[in-house]
Amino acid sequence: MLHVRLVAVGGLKEKYWRQAADEYIKRLSRYCRLEVLEVPDEPAPESLSPALAAKVLATEGERIIKRLQPSHHAILLDIGGHTQTSEALAQKLQALAMHPGHVTFIIGGSLGVSDAVKSAAQERWSFSPLTFPHQLARIMLLEQLYRGFRIINNEPYHK
Repeated sequence: MLHVRLVAVGGLKEKYWRQAADEYIKRLSRYCRLEVLEVPDEPAPESLSPALAAKVLATEGERIIKRLQPSHHAILLDIGGHTQTSEALAQKLQALAMHPGHVTFIIGGSLGVSDAVKSAAQERWSFSPLTFPHQLARIMLLEQLYRGFRIINNEPYHK
């Protein structure tokens, strides 16, 4: 069974985000071993100097990198990454289940991620050229993982 780790900056503060995440985590439990690790986000006021923004990214980046396992295939969710179909994501999950069987998805904070995190990831995926809140990105990832496993198992998925 594929071991999926999700490393995310910050928590799901609103009840509706937590409820959505809990529902997908419950659904995913029959397809993979899912571990969600949250790292604290740094305070980032609206008007940040470039130096302070770099410090926030570096601090959050260090927290993310500490949670990465060298044996895991790391995939960063990043607006600059490549997009793919749900079917392609399912094929990738199937391949990862065979070698090495561990994958870590990374979701950064409100400012994104540091260059060190970008360098640590083997792949960078994007859901869209649009920017989404990181809480929504987490729900979208969980939903796409669920959809991918349903595709792998030739199970119907309501559209």
